[in-house]
Amino acid sequence: MCVSARASRRRRVMADPALSRRQVLRGASLGAGALVLGLTVRGVSVVAATGAAPASAAFAPDAFIRLAGDGNVTLVMPQTEMGQGIYTALAMLIAEELDVALEAVKLEEAPADDALYGNPIFKVQATGGSTSVRGYWPVMRKAGASARAMLIAAAARQWRVPAAECRTEPGEVVHQPSGRRLAYGALAAQAAREPVPADPPLKSPETFRLIGRSQRRLDTAHKVDGSLRYGIDAMPEGVRFASLACAPVVGGKVVRVDDRPAKALPGVQQVIVLDDMVAVVAETSWAAMRALAALDITWNDGPNATLGSADLWADLDKASQAEAHVALDTGAAAKLSGDGVIEAHYALPLLAHAPMEPMNCTVHLTSGKCEVWVGTQVMTMTQRAAAQEAGLSPEQVTVHNHLIGGGFGRRLEVDGVRKAVRIAKHVDGPVKVVWSREEDVARAPYRSVYGAWLKARIANGKVEAWSHRVVGPSVVARWLPPAYDGKIDSDAVDGAAETPYDMPALLVDWVRHEPRGVYTAFWRGVGPNMNVFATESFVDRVAREAGQDPLAFRRSLIGKHQRARAVLDLAAQKAGWGTPLPAGAGRGINLQYVFGTYLCTVAEVVVAEDGTVAVKRLTTAVDCGSPVNPDGIVSQIQGGMVFGLSAALYGQITLANGRTQESNFHDYRVVRIDEMPQIEVHIVPSAEAPGGIGEPGTVTVQGALNNAIYAATGIQLSRMPVDSSLLSKSAWR
Repeated sequence: MCVSARASRRRRVMADPALSRRQVLRGASLGAGALVLGLTVRGVSVVAATGAAPASAAFAPDAFIRLAGDGNVTLVMPQTEMGQGIYTALAMLIAEELDVALEAVKLEEAPADDALYGNPIFKVQATGGSTSVRGYWPVMRKAGASARAMLIAAAARQWRVPAAECRTEPGEVVHQPSGRRLAYGALAAQAAREPVPADPPLKSPETFRLIGRSQRRLDTAHKVDGSLRYGIDAMPEGVRFASLACAPVVGGKVVRVDDRPAKALPGVQQVIVLDDMVAVVAETSWAAMRALAALDITWNDGPNATLGSADLWADLDKASQAEAHVALDTGAAAKLSGDGVIEAHYALPLLAHAPMEPMNCTVHLTSGKCEVWVGTQVMTMTQRAAAQEAGLSPEQVTVHNHLIGGGFGRRLEVDGVRKAVRIAKHVDGPVKVVWSREEDVARAPYRSVYGAWLKARIANGKVEAWSHRVVGPSVVARWLPPAYDGKIDSDAVDGAAETPYDMPALLVDWVRHEPRGVYTAFWRGVGPNMNVFATESFVDRVAREAGQDPLAFRRSLIGKHQRARAVLDLAAQKAGWGTPLPAGAGRGINLQYVFGTYLCTVAEVVVAEDGTVAVKRLTTAVDCGSPVNPDGIVSQIQGGMVFGLSAALYGQITLANGRTQESNFHDYRVVRIDEMPQIEVHIVPSAEAPGGIGEPGTVTVQGALNNAIYAATGIQLSRMPVDSSLLSKSAWR
């Protein structure tokens, strides 16, 4: 669902927050009798309406809700759909409070503009971090409630009755004493003249028609019939196709290119040689791919020519001894020296994102103008990156965003946009640049290596003190500099500084360590991936040292987080915790509180005599606050678990002589259908504000899996992915 020409015009019209109402109407192509509400994190305002109204209306909305004369509602969507169901979830919030059928809400993708469409949590136009429902829950509901109150006021004025005698049913205002009804469309123009309520009453949960009930996704039918468009589907008139090869080692440069065999192939139009990459432009994508393979490229690998994975691990260990920044200290340090202290070290490797839709970007550069067709999680960052590479201002760049066939953090990055614009500068007309799977796996930004060093002291079966040192990079410092204070990256310690447990004395600190020879990026689950894995693995280790059952031990650590106790008990009960298992089988728990969501998973595994691990069952209980679309929640947790399980069993990027050794799904494995465990998801009813749900399912897997292996074999792994050579029966304890 790309930004239409109409939406592109809207972006230009709304650039000035003090435009007149007449200009807004003309630029947005509104139909007769339309009520237009602007959403902001500060409130809701009338932006435009037909009929008499003030001559001007100042506004700075993040998105627009338009109620047309035919009763249809248009939501200009500020977030990007990438399979997480956000188009449906945010539309449900509007439809619920406005009181219209979900099918009556039509969607348009928002153009690039932080001021108008910035995520309420990030303050920039970005989709990620499980923030969409969390951020827009109050904003969308208040906007819908304001519109509903204004429609009621308009109907009451027309009927000359008190507004208190009126209520709404889907798409209509009803006068209860007389039974008279007016459709929303007939009231839109008059409603726009009503004052915007400062604090409109929101529906109480017991009156919800949509929220909390599973709804069919709005985009499903369009995916089935092929009418939805992803970035890779963009086909502007006259487009050419490009394949590229970037330096295989970070910091490498092109030395020489023999392009004669490539140029001899049919359909090849150009070979573009830049300092760190080579691209072939052709009439078709197949011709471009064939020609790229025919090139003979000589590279200078630069300063990272001898770098290997062992160097990255050694660097990480060395960095753990450096001075750390303290994120939280409640007096643990003084209690964690001397005898009786338990220590453990955990680590995670480099990981690629490997989204199913290959990375792609289509660019058309003309004099003083740049158009970009792409699927991105960061509209304004994309716009600025294209402008910088093209030597233009952001206002001269139009970004047409599309649905995304898998993001996972990869499309929070704009490196692909930059490369596509650099190539487009040498092409007359639009050019579509498509990365091969091998190119993206080998040259992409990765989830970094991470390390965690933990200590605990127990006395009389209870934890007296606990410390957790995190060693890893700061992606935030590069990606969103205002969010980094130069000392603590909140993402780097997320899941370590705040846990479901009440430790009497807790120390959490962080050493910033940027690995050499790779580019790092966010990866689904972000900081909690490392920290929850380390915390939950260490909880089991300490429980065993204390001679306690892991479930009972966790229950003893929970104080104020009673919602954590509820998901822990429910998951354990549904998984059959404590019931007998055969030799070589085990269950493990992972309890977490991240992204505002409480979640507990019990994994059940069988370890074969040769150390091969089969995951049989994953049982999860989740309290994510008010569940907007329960079916969507279950789908997100299931999908996140598949992603996390693939990483835990197989995922790692390795380097040798600076080059990535993995290239495609044959050696960068994902879980296959015959390896999938049974997954059960149980949602705990809640009236709390929603937490995030896109990331927690990925985070929960590694700790639960590691602890299940620990229970089955007596061996606790300190690093993912699972190394079966360490788990053969001869080593079981």
